[in-house]
Amino acid sequence: MSSSSEPKTIDTLLREHRHFAPPQDFVAQANTSDPTIYEQADANPETWWASWAEKLEWMKPWEQISDWSNAPYAKWFLGGKLNASVQCLDGHVAAGHGARVAYYWEGEPGDARTITYQEMLDGVCRTANALKELNIQKGDRVTLYMPMVPELAMAVLACTRIGAIFSVVFAGFSSTSLKDRIQDQEARLVICADGCWRRGKLLDLKTVVNEAIEACPSVEKVMIWQRGKGITSSAPATDRDVDWDEVVDRQSSQCAPAEQDAEDPLFILYTSGTTGKPKGILHTTGGYMTGVYATTNLVFDLKTETDVYWCTADIGWITGHSYIVFGPMANGVTQVMYEGAPNHPGPDRFWEICAKYGVTIFYTAPTAIRAFMKWGDEHPATHDLSSLRLLGTVGEPINPEAWVWYLHHIGGGRCPIVDTWWQTETGGIMITPLPGITTTVPGSATTPFPGISAKLLDEDGNEVEGANGGYLVLDRPWPHMLRGIWGDNERFEETYWSRFPGKYFPGDGAKRDEKGFLWVLGRVDDVMNVSGHRLSTMEIESALVDHEAVAEAAVIGVNHELKGQAPVGFVILRSGFEASDALADDLRKHVGTLIGGLARPEAVHFTPELPKTRSGKIMRRLLRDVAEGKTIGDTTTLADPGVLDGLRSEYEQREG
Repeated sequence: MSSSSEPKTIDTLLREHRHFAPPQDFVAQANTSDPTIYEQADANPETWWASWAEKLEWMKPWEQISDWSNAPYAKWFLGGKLNASVQCLDGHVAAGHGARVAYYWEGEPGDARTITYQEMLDGVCRTANALKELNIQKGDRVTLYMPMVPELAMAVLACTRIGAIFSVVFAGFSSTSLKDRIQDQEARLVICADGCWRRGKLLDLKTVVNEAIEACPSVEKVMIWQRGKGITSSAPATDRDVDWDEVVDRQSSQCAPAEQDAEDPLFILYTSGTTGKPKGILHTTGGYMTGVYATTNLVFDLKTETDVYWCTADIGWITGHSYIVFGPMANGVTQVMYEGAPNHPGPDRFWEICAKYGVTIFYTAPTAIRAFMKWGDEHPATHDLSSLRLLGTVGEPINPEAWVWYLHHIGGGRCPIVDTWWQTETGGIMITPLPGITTTVPGSATTPFPGISAKLLDEDGNEVEGANGGYLVLDRPWPHMLRGIWGDNERFEETYWSRFPGKYFPGDGAKRDEKGFLWVLGRVDDVMNVSGHRLSTMEIESALVDHEAVAEAAVIGVNHELKGQAPVGFVILRSGFEASDALADDLRKHVGTLIGGLARPEAVHFTPELPKTRSGKIMRRLLRDVAEGKTIGDTTTLADPGVLDGLRSEYEQREG
C-alpha cells in the first residue's frame, strides 16, 4: 500500500521535495556512491569506457580504443571481435545462472509465462538455426513486426547470433510505414506475429504485413509466430509464408555465435524527422553493447541476484532495444515484459503487475505518469508497491508536478528517481542522476553520465557558462553513438553535425541552474519568441499542469501580429473538472502568476486527448498545423490519428 496516510496536494508535495537526497540505506548498497567517478571518467574518457568494455566477453581483444579521425564517423574498439547475443545469454548460463528468470511475461488477457536464461538461449539458438535454414546470412536485413512477446526478444538475439542486421518496426505502424522501412533496408525476411492483444481486442497484424510486402520484392520469406492461434488473421497465406513453430521447433538448440567486428552493424531503427522520410539510425556492435551495459548497471543500480526490473516501453522503440533487451540482459537481471495497455482491464493494471512480480525497478514515460495522475491516486494505493526501490522516467522532459506525484504515490516517498535524457541516435542514456550519488531536483535530468560531455552553446556556437540557457550539444564521441543514417550519409552529416561543426546537436535546448544541473527543455523548435523573449513550451506546460484541474498540457507558439509569437495551450482535465471559459481564464492567469505575463497563453483549449506518437511524445508540430489551419502533415507515427479531427473541430469552434 502507499505510505501516504492523508492525501496531499501537488503544491504541498513540491514544497516538500524541492530536493531529494538518496536515502542512506540506498547509498550504502549502491553500485556506486563515490562522486569522484565523474572526475575519473572525464580525466580519461577512453580508459573509462574501455574499463566497461573489458567486462564484456570478447572473442578477440581490440587493438585501439577509439578513432575520431574521420569525424563525424566514430569507431570504437577497433579490431575487437564479439557477439551481442553471447553477452546477453551464454555468459550467464556458463556462470551457472541458466535457471535465473530472464522474463516474467504477462499477456494482456492474463496469460503468463516464465522464461529462464537457459530457455532464452535455447530459443535463440533454434531461431538462429531457422534463419540459417531460410538462407539468411551475415549482413542481411531482417524486419521484425511483433508485439511484446518473448519471441520478439528471441528473434532480435537470433539475428545478432548469426550476424544479420535486424530492424524492429513497432507493431502498430500502418502497412505503408512498414513498407517504407522494408524497402529502405531491402529486407530479405520479415518476422511477424499473426496478431496481438490491445485493450481487449485481438488485432490482425498479418494483414498489415501482406499489404506492406506487395510492394517489397526484396522479401523472400515471412515467418509468422502464432499469437492468435489461428483466430486472429483472415489474411490469406502467401507462397512466402513460413510458420514459426514448424521451422523453429525442429532446429537444434546449439548454434555457434558469429564472430562480429566491433564496428559491424547491429541494427537499424527508424525515427521520424520533422519532414521527409523516416531516418534509419544505424548502431554497431561493440560500442553499443559497452554503452548500454554500463548505463544499465549504474543508472538503475542493478542487483542481478535480487532485482526484478520492468521497463514499460516497447521493443519497437530504442528504449526497448537498449533497456529491455541488450542492457538488462547483458547484466543478467530478471525482467517483467507486458503485452498490453496500461489501463486494461482497469487503470491499476501496472500496479497489479508490480505487486504480482515484486518489481523493484520501474522505468516509464512522463506521459504515462501524467495519465496515472489523471486516472486517480486511488489506483496505485490499492496495491502493495513496497518492493519498489528505484523509479525512472524516459522519453521526454518530466514536469516537476508529475515527478513529485511519482515519488509520492508510486515510490512511497522513499525511491530515488532517475530522470533520463537520451535519443534513438545516442543509443543509450546520456544525462541522468546516479541514484547512489545525486541529490535530485524535480524536473531536472541533472548531469551527464560519466564519460559523456555535454555543453550549452549560444546562437553563434560560443559556450554558455553558469546558470543560463542555450543549445544542448555533445562535444566528444561516445561508444554507443549512431554510426550514420542507413544509406544516407549526407543526411546524417546535415541533420546532426552541420549546425555546430564538430559537435553533435540533438535539436534540443537546455538550461543550467545554479547547482550546475541541466534542465532539458525539449526541441528548439518548441521554443517560442514572444515579444523578443525566448520561452520554452515545457515551462508553460509545467505551469498549466501545476493547476489542480489539469492532468496534461501541450503548448505551441502561434503567429501573433504584435508579439511575433504567442503561446496557446491544449489541456486535458483531471476527473471532476469541466471545461469552461472561466476555467480557461483561470488557467491563463495561473501561468502568468507562476512565470510572468509574457508566458500567459493567448488561449487555452480543452481536449480529451493530445496527438502523441506511440512512444508517448506529444506532436506539437501537428498542433501547430491545427492552430494555423494548415493541411495536417505526416501522421504515420501517431498512436491515434483520429485525435486530430476532434482537436480541429474544437479549435475552430472556440476560435470562431
